[in-house]
Parts: sequence; structure tokens; C-alpha cells
Amino acid sequence: MNCTYSGWRGVLLAGIFLLAPAAGAAEPPVRQILILQSFNRGILVVDHFTGDLRVELDQRAAGKPPNVVQVVVGPTGFVGASEQAVVEFIRSMYADRPPPDLMITIAGPAAVFARKYRGQIFPDTPLLFASVDRRFLSGAPLGENEAAVPVDNNYPGLVDDILQVLPETRQVFMVLGSGLLNKFWRPQLEKEFTRFQDRVTFHWSGDLSFSEVLRRTADLPKNSAIIYLSFGTDASGTAFADERVLAELHDRSNAPLFALHSPLFGTGIVGGHLISVNDLAINTADSAFRILNGAPASSVSVPPQLAGQAIFDARELQRWHIDESRLPAGSEVRHQRPSLWSEYRTVVMVAAGAIAIQAILIVGLLFERRARVRAEIESRKNLTLAADTSRRVTMSALSGSMAHEISQPLSAMIYNAEALQLMINGSRATTENITEILADIHADGILAAEIIERHRAMLRSRKIEKKEVDLQTVVSDTLALVAYDIMERQIEVSVDLPANSCRLHCDPVLLEQVLVNLVINAMDAMEATPPGRRHITISSEARRNEIEIVVHDTGPGLPADLQGRLFTPFVTTKSHGVGIGLAIARTIVEAHGGSIGARNSPVGGAIFTITLPVRGAQEVQPVLPAIVDIVGEPPNT
Repeated sequence: MNCTYSGWRGVLLAGIFLLAPAAGAAEPPVRQILILQSFNRGILVVDHFTGDLRVELDQRAAGKPPNVVQVVVGPTGFVGASEQAVVEFIRSMYADRPPPDLMITIAGPAAVFARKYRGQIFPDTPLLFASVDRRFLSGAPLGENEAAVPVDNNYPGLVDDILQVLPETRQVFMVLGSGLLNKFWRPQLEKEFTRFQDRVTFHWSGDLSFSEVLRRTADLPKNSAIIYLSFGTDASGTAFADERVLAELHDRSNAPLFALHSPLFGTGIVGGHLISVNDLAINTADSAFRILNGAPASSVSVPPQLAGQAIFDARELQRWHIDESRLPAGSEVRHQRPSLWSEYRTVVMVAAGAIAIQAILIVGLLFERRARVRAEIESRKNLTLAADTSRRVTMSALSGSMAHEISQPLSAMIYNAEALQLMINGSRATTENITEILADIHADGILAAEIIERHRAMLRSRKIEKKEVDLQTVVSDTLALVAYDIMERQIEVSVDLPANSCRLHCDPVLLEQVLVNLVINAMDAMEATPPGRRHITISSEARRNEIEIVVHDTGPGLPADLQGRLFTPFVTTKSHGVGIGLAIARTIVEAHGGSIGARNSPVGGAIFTITLPVRGAQEVQPVLPAIVDIVGEPPNT
């Protein structure tokens, strides 16, 4: 047998054990228990038993749990180590310490190892065989200083359960790995299954790889069943955990799956008379403490753990069309889907009452909703009136700028026309002069039309029309709109934009509307500022996916009571304002996938920041009707 040690886990536990301080003279010594484990993790039944046993041992220790060292001596520890190497390692762990007060073996391989090498390890230490099949003890009776908590793994009884719930069963596929368990169990069970030889044929998986096992179980003939013992390793020597094996068997097999131990219930098995691993752990812990408290090991006698009440999984019964009338008498069916009334009677009654109350409330809310709709319509009318007022204020603010801009091309057109008239009257007009003067008049006319159209586009309601534009162009057009007011108010404007072209995917007219609003607000804020200190800075900072546009003035800053409310409709710092401009600006910026914010500058004045995506701005079309509703169509005046 290839016996090994469980690597880092055993070394760690051994180190803790060896470094544990000696108990004081006034306190009783800590009990020392050495557990010889048959398997590393992966054998579901053994894992559950080991965990339950450790908990039960601690609970019985009255606040001073025993010091437990666990060594894997079965086939899944240090692969390749000899049994004698494991023996020497265990002896070295206790070289400078007294031997353990009790040795406990878990499952068959560890029991075989303990009997073989007990004389070399701790011949005088009591030995407790735990979770060992009764068949092992029948072949080798207990010694003088030995006790056992055996298990009656009654697989013939499990076959009886299968034949009761599925009486047409003709084949049973036994899923068992190819290691030591297969060598022990197959000969034993083949003898015990002889009483079924005229009714059932048994097939074994010991010579198959895991993939071959899955293929066989997926292609089983009609009237077949599967019994799962344990797996460990397949014929190729590859190890597999029980959880994975059971999960894949459950998903792929075409026959119902059965097992004998309680930890496997809920993993896809149908059920049957199952052995309670928790009860086995309780009996083992009781026996261990009887020995630790001074009882001779030979006096501790525990009957084999038998299968308990039959338990079945309702989900698997439904899957394989097994009628509950065929289950053994007294069977418990778990995971049933309860009826709504039986399981939630109180909830249903409460829900019915709640529905009745809700119906009354809904009727009342419908009336309230009608009142709210009327109020919202009235509120929208008021908001439209406020937006119209804001638009008129903006038109008034830009009228001087528009008059100043348009006066230049109009004056040039008048001067050019008068000059042409004089040349014609004096018979000095040539074809070249006439053509040149008419070209100048035409160019000035186009310029005047562009100025008018720019202001019309700025002031009229519109739907969003995004396109690729350059930020410098947008800022230049914005300053052109307010150039006259900037000059009249004696304000100095600084522009600090990236040297390289910065392309934005936006509606340039709506973005200009936002910037015009911010610049006009900045000029209004600096009304009380001395002329020499009136300064507006428009700057930008390009980042990876976005650009930040900043408008900074040198006015008194934002009032503290408006922090967080500045972009709310009808909130304003101006005595002549209506408080709708910044709300519209925020709606426009958010429609472009951006954001707008305001704060006071540490050096004085207010800072307004617009953040916009550089390319591919998110289309937020549903926001646009709100913009149109707020701005509205200009009145026909």
C-alpha cells in the first residue's frame, strides 16, 4: 500500500503541536490526540465525518479543547513516500514529547496502517478505529488496548430500496474508484450481491477512466440504476473529488443515482435508508472521551452504526417519475414544493387584505394623479413663460452686440454704393471698378446675413444636431456674439485653449448658447468690480476621453446659500433674472453626455466648469424634448 503524509497541512499542524507551550504545574495537561486520516480532501463522506468529529471533540472539552494532530497516511498524502518514511516522520514529531493520549484512525486505509505499524509508533497508546466498516473488524478482532466505532455499510439493503421504488430495475452500475477502496469493496460486495443474481446484473467502474464512466452512465439501458460508493482515483490514476463526480453523474447519466451516506443527500441521489455521519461522529467523540477519562479501551464497545430512516429527495422522485406510494413505510420526503395555501396561509390572507387596501388606495391615487397632471401642465406653462422671459433677457443683452456687429458691414455697403454712384455720375466708372465695388457690397451683404443668422440660431428653439466641430471655433463664435458688451463694459478676456485641434461631437449652436450664458453671467457678476480688474478667462484642459472647459471671472464669487442649488430652475443671484438660464445650460450639457458645475475660486471670483466627451458622445435624445419644452418656440412678434 502506498502510504503518504498530507504535505503542508500535516507539517503545519505538527509545528503547532511541537511549539505549544508546556502546561503550568497548576493546570491539567492538554489532551493530545493523534488522528491518522485515510484520505486528503475530496472524499465527501470522510470530509464531513472529520469536520463533525473535530467539533464534537471540542464541545466535550469543557473549555479546554484537546490538541489534535492529523496525519494523512492513506494514498492521497505525499505521493511517493514509503510507509516507513511516514512512520519515522510521526515518531519524529513526538521525539521530545510524551506520546499522544489517544490515536484515532478514520476509514479503512488508516486502520490498516495503524495495525501494521502500531508497534513502531506508540504501542502503549489506546487506539480507536473510527468510521471503519464492520467487515474490517470481523477479519481482525480488536486487541487489548483497542476500541472501534464501526459502520454497517449495508449496500445490499440499498439494493433492496432500489428494487422497492424501481421494481423493474435489471442493471446496477457500481461507481467506485480504482484504488484501495475498489480492492476492498468489490470482492466483499460481489459475495453479498449473490442473492440478487437472478434479478439484477452488477457492473463495476474500477477498470474505467472517469470519462469512460461518464459515457457508460450516459448510455445505460432502460431499467438501470447507479450506486455511488466513492471515487478517489480512476483507472488512469487521476484523482477526482466526490462533488465533481456526483455533479457530472447527475447531469449526464440516464439512470437514477443512489448512495448510502447522509452527506451525499442533496447532491443528486434519489435517497434510501441513509447512514447518519453526524451520529457516527457523536458516537466516536463519546468513545474518545471515555478513553481519555481513564476507561480501558477494551471496555468501550459501540454497536455498528446502522442506516437510519429512509429519506428521499422530492426533486429526484419527480425527475425519474417515482411515485411516493412506492417508498418504504415511514419514509421522509424532503425538498418538496409546498402548496401556496398550506405553506403560506397566513401570508396569503395578509396579502389578500393588503390587495384590498391597495385597491382602495389606487382609486384614491388615480384621483390624485389627475390633479397632479393638471398641476404639472400648469407648472410647464409657467416654466415656458419663464423660459420665454429668459430668452427675451438674452435677446436684450445681445442686441447691442448684434447692432455693433451688423453696423460695420452695412456702413461698408453704403460707402461702397455712394462711391460707385459718384464714379458713374462723373463718367469715371470702369468695368473693373464696378466689378470690384459690387464684389465688396456682395461680401458685406453675406457677412451681415451671417451675423443675423448667427443671432437667430442662438435665440430660436431648435432640436439637437450633433456634428464634429472644433472647440476653438465654438469659443471664437461665442466671443463674437458678446464682443460689443465686452467692449462696452471694459472687460478683458483671456483665452487659453490647446494648441492642437480639439474635436467635439456636439451641437455647436447649443454649446455656444451655454458659453454665452456663462459669459453674460460673468459680466453681470463683475458689475461692481473696478474696470481695471474685470477679467474673464476661458480655458480648457484635454484629457484622454474628455475635455474640460472653464469660465473664470474676477467677481465676488457665488453666495454660500446657493451652493448645490445654482442649477435649479428659478434660482438666481440677479435682481433682474428669472433663474432659468443655468437650468437650460445644464440640460444642454447633459444631453451631450457631459456635466456642468460651479465653485468659488481660492483667488476670488467664480469658476464654471463644463466637461464633455472628446469623441463619440452618448446620444441622449430623450432629453431634447425637455430642452424644447423649456425653451419653447419664439413668439411671433
